[in-house]
Amino acid sequence: MTIYYQLHDSPVGELLLISNGEALTALHMTAGKYVPSVNVDWVRNEKCTVLTQTRRELDEYFSGKRRVFSMPLALSGTDFQKQAWIALTKIPFGEKRTYGQQAAIVGRPKAVRAIGAANGKNPIGIIVPCHRVIGANGTLTGYAGGLHNKEFLLKLEGIL
Repeated sequence: MTIYYQLHDSPVGELLLISNGEALTALHMTAGKYVPSVNVDWVRNEKCTVLTQTRRELDEYFSGKRRVFSMPLALSGTDFQKQAWIALTKIPFGEKRTYGQQAAIVGRPKAVRAIGAANGKNPIGIIVPCHRVIGANGTLTGYAGGLHNKEFLLKLEGIL
C-alpha cells in the first residue's frame, strides 16, 4: 500500500499530513512529540484527494469557518486507544472534557492515566480533538503538539 504525505503551514506550525490514499491516517505538528520521520517509501503527493480535502478543511477551521471535519479517517492503534480516540471525536467544537469524563465515556472510569497516554499518542491531532481534554482541576495538561498550541486551539474554539 502506498503512503502519501503533504506538509501544510498552519497557525500552530507545520503539519505533516499522511494518507493511505483513501483516508487520513495521521496529522502531526512537526515540532511536537511522536512525529514519525518521513519514510523513503512514502510519496509526497500534492494532489492526493484526501490530503487536499484535509488542507482545505484545516484552513477553514483555522479561519473560523469550520467546526466539524468530514474527511475519512483511518485510526490505527490498540483497541483501547481507538476507543479513546473515537470518544474524542464525540466532543463537540467549543466544549471540553476532563480525562476522567473521557475514561467514563469509554466505560473505564479508573483508567484516567491510560486515557491520558492514549490521547498523547493520538495520530490525528486537531481533527481527533485531544486538545479539548483538560485536567480535572481545569488546567491544561499534556499535549504532544505543545501546551502553547493546545491553548491556541482552545482559544480558537472559544473554550478559553
